[in-house]
Amino acid sequence: MEPKHREISRYLTAAISSGKYKAGDRLPSEAQLITQFKVSRPTVARALLDLQVEGHIERRAGSGSYVRKGGEASLITRQLALLIPGLGTTEIFEIICGELASLARVGEYSVLWGGSTHPREDQDSSREHALELCGQFLARRVSGVFFAPFELVPGKEEINQRIAEQFREAGIPVILLDRDFTAYPYRSNFDLVGLDNIAAGYLLAEHLIKLGCQRLAFVARPLSAATVDARIDGVRNALARHNIEPSGHWIHLGDPEDPKFVQSLLAGHLWDAFICANDITAAHLITAFEQKRCRVPQDVRVVGVDDAKYATLIRVPLTTVQQPCRDIAVTAFHAMIERIAEPTLPPRSLLLTPHLVVRESCGAYLPRSKPDDTPKH
Repeated sequence: MEPKHREISRYLTAAISSGKYKAGDRLPSEAQLITQFKVSRPTVARALLDLQVEGHIERRAGSGSYVRKGGEASLITRQLALLIPGLGTTEIFEIICGELASLARVGEYSVLWGGSTHPREDQDSSREHALELCGQFLARRVSGVFFAPFELVPGKEEINQRIAEQFREAGIPVILLDRDFTAYPYRSNFDLVGLDNIAAGYLLAEHLIKLGCQRLAFVARPLSAATVDARIDGVRNALARHNIEPSGHWIHLGDPEDPKFVQSLLAGHLWDAFICANDITAAHLITAFEQKRCRVPQDVRVVGVDDAKYATLIRVPLTTVQQPCRDIAVTAFHAMIERIAEPTLPPRSLLLTPHLVVRESCGAYLPRSKPDDTPKH
């Protein structure tokens, strides 16, 4: 039986060949194709990506898919590729990739998109898809690849290394987005553009310390990226700077949606505040705490990293460190152009300055107790 994504791509190819859709015409939207073929969004996205890689169409961020001039016969050589396994799991990559696509068009490059909307739900399929995309990008001889390595999946180091090395061997530049695939504090020999995560961890910890918190804990999911270890190092540096000895077992790895893990965090009332690896972890933790009648920030403070949209939508707006997504995109694009022009440049780490966004979850706006003015007898 023919896979659904190939059925869709075959249908669209035939429609283009027959003249139903001519050069410059907009194809049916993803939503329309989902309804027509009764499939999921990732299936439609895969079909459109195949057509894009084959040179039939071009995809414009925020606009849709269009038939390319010349169709299959006109192959664009100035192509950049986006290989983002976590594209659908966090909005920061959606913003970064959208900006990269806009910059590429201005620079007269086309962009091939490749990602997985739910890389952790079917890990084997996600890895297989990433390798398939890698092969397609190699076959197309793209000018360069922006790659956000896998995280939160077993065997991530091996698959990330394999993908990056295949591009290196083919002489195709790679710019890593947000994170490296080498264990912290080591670095791979690829350019990296992202947030200064040590500074981010330091900012959050120092902010909480200034609010009177002494017992800080860090919460992350197992198999997190090296960026999380850098954030932990930043917290550790802030504690040392303020002469605070970290409490025993202050780093907690677990699922914030697991009731047993959440209960272990609250046991004994050991912590003043929890610094979370990212906003989604913090949001889940706040919800779980409140289900256990632990109030944020009155009973315990919680902060995160990313400044995702939902940071302001949860019941207790989240204090966080903002990811400078647009600046990351601009920096990454210019790094790519420089790397294409001068392949012998040494590997670079281009880390952007973090910005603290203070909201209610850290307790900064809690009413302060006033001195007792009662006359002493």
